[in-house]
Amino acid sequence: MTLRVPTNIITGFLGVGKTTTILNLLKNKPANEKWAVLVNEFGEIGIDGAILTDQGALIKEVPGGCMCCTAGVPMSVGINALLRQKPDRLIIEPTGLGHPKQVVATLTSEQYQNYVDLKATIALVDPRNLLIEKYITNQNFNDQLDSADVVVGNKVDLCAVADIDAFNDWITNQSPAKIFSKLVKQGDLPLEVLDIERVHGSASSHIEHHHHDHASQEPQFELPPGEAFIRRENKGQGYFSCGWLFGAEYEFDFDLLFSMLSDLTAERIKAVVNTDQGTYAFNVANGVVSVNQMSLSGFESRLEVIDSQLMPWDQLEAILLKLCGITPSDCDK
Repeated sequence: MTLRVPTNIITGFLGVGKTTTILNLLKNKPANEKWAVLVNEFGEIGIDGAILTDQGALIKEVPGGCMCCTAGVPMSVGINALLRQKPDRLIIEPTGLGHPKQVVATLTSEQYQNYVDLKATIALVDPRNLLIEKYITNQNFNDQLDSADVVVGNKVDLCAVADIDAFNDWITNQSPAKIFSKLVKQGDLPLEVLDIERVHGSASSHIEHHHHDHASQEPQFELPPGEAFIRRENKGQGYFSCGWLFGAEYEFDFDLLFSMLSDLTAERIKAVVNTDQGTYAFNVANGVVSVNQMSLSGFESRLEVIDSQLMPWDQLEAILLKLCGITPSDCDK
């Protein structure tokens, strides 16, 4: 009998701390276990996969929108590739603009019933967002919370009393009740939460019409020969993204990049960048820039910006090229 792999979906809206939570789980996992992570991002340039790879996990990425679109092919390809490596646990991180119900439906289908032991779906939420109109009226935001068995209020260290009250009131008013809820900071989720059993019968086989219809490509880890950088754009569900991938031979000025990211008014920014001070992961949410040094070297720098407004991508690109020293002659090679 094939051993079924314990599997969790960890969902949540943009900037809620999904990747940080998964990083903490990987750091605290049993040393003798091999974990796999399927990462789905709204943007076309994979960022989370690069960050998680630094923790030694098996990683597969599905960029460019909801991975359950195009008949679920990108998701199935990614899951199959990871399962073939016989992990002890599989974690799936859908895009912050995605719907987890179809992911649940795929994982509980006949195709995977002998291979995947789907545990509770975990939704992260920033309690502060429960008091903000643009979040509580967003269909994706609500769908993610509604479909979860477990709801975790993250970033509690940044919350006011009113935010905590909003979270507790929301949990109390849920019908049916959530199996488990907890307030945490910096994604510090106990490993035991992963083994909570899911509520059966909550899956949906319906793909919303406003989903993306082009999430079918593999992430591009290397630049085409002779190119200094590439740029990829995406849009959908009221959001726009633009991502860049830069050759590993280019280094960004750390201080100038940090300053630029601090001034940039976008809802979400992620980057893994080679700088003159080493390789760093940059994470911008709610106007706050967090930075973590990474052990990666010889790696293509990548940066992704997501916002609800179409931004002046050409102007931003010109700034980025200046920060890493790419000249017009480099682009013409």
